Amino acid sequence: MQQFLDAMPEVSGNSVNGLGESKLRRATPFFWHPPKIQTHGELQKLVTDHQHKSKEISKHFSPTPPGGRGPDPVEQAVSKKSASAAEWVRRIKTFALENEADIVGIARMDPMFVYEEYELNDPWVIVIGVAMDHDELAQAPPSFENPTAAVVVAKEYNRAARACRKLTNHILEQGYYAKAWQGPYASALNMIPAAIAAGLGELGKHGSIINRELGSRFRMSAVTTDMPLLSDVPDEFGIDDYCTRCQACSNACPPDAIFDEKQLVRGVSKWYVDFDKCIPYFGETLGCAICIIKCPWSRPGAGEKILSRLQKRASMHDVNQE
Repeated sequence: MQQFLDAMPEVSGNSVNGLGESKLRRATPFFWHPPKIQTHGELQKLVTDHQHKSKEISKHFSPTPPGGRGPDPVEQAVSKKSASAAEWVRRIKTFALENEADIVGIARMDPMFVYEEYELNDPWVIVIGVAMDHDELAQAPPSFENPTAAVVVAKEYNRAARACRKLTNHILEQGYYAKAWQGPYASALNMIPAAIAAGLGELGKHGSIINRELGSRFRMSAVTTDMPLLSDVPDEFGIDDYCTRCQACSNACPPDAIFDEKQLVRGVSKWYVDFDKCIPYFGETLGCAICIIKCPWSRPGAGEKILSRLQKRASMHDVNQE
């Protein structure tokens, strides 16, 4: 782990991320952005080079990974097909779910979804989620001897890429503009706030979105478009209260990087993970993922049971207040 600690620059990643800032602003391009435009580019290269020492991981991030990352872009049709916004929403979601997506939501573009130094003027963003296999992810943290958890992350990033590229081509064929956005590398689009606005879930204590069905064991991609659509609404189901009480991820985090209370970050009180503590262990363990798999919501079928308990607790509280 020392090599990653030695590669940490003088500037704190938490400072770049806006920890403790009271003024609202957009996120700064940071980890997973092109190395030349961020403060931690050399550290990022060290992390990715270390991962790629594993042939099992590296082959899934190659130019032609197993299963591919999806079709090449098609040309936009000259004429636009006509349908109501509600009908386009129905068609788009049906197409996405039939073409490798497991969850999908739509949000109207917000400037806060765009990283500083970028412009993105497309009016709509469609966010796609694809589930990771629980049993494979449960073998976290990955290692060179057993890279299974890192491999499933890589595989599902590829599936998310295929899903967004297929959807992009489908929209282009209808005569509307569309652009695919895939991970893990980033550019203009900040997917997490877009996904929350699109109803995919709430931000959890571990810094990842918790979906009511998949928990945090999913990867994302997105499509931006000028197709006339309708926005979904954020899905709020009690994660703040649950995470305040739950200690599963924070107790399991080896570098103790997960705060037990929300932090002020770029003018917003939110759950936050200490980057400077997290990333050396993340790099050493080829991607870690312990917090994701330890989250009780990530167990298959657990969401419905947890929600039921939360609803019973809320009902009892209401009765006691009467």
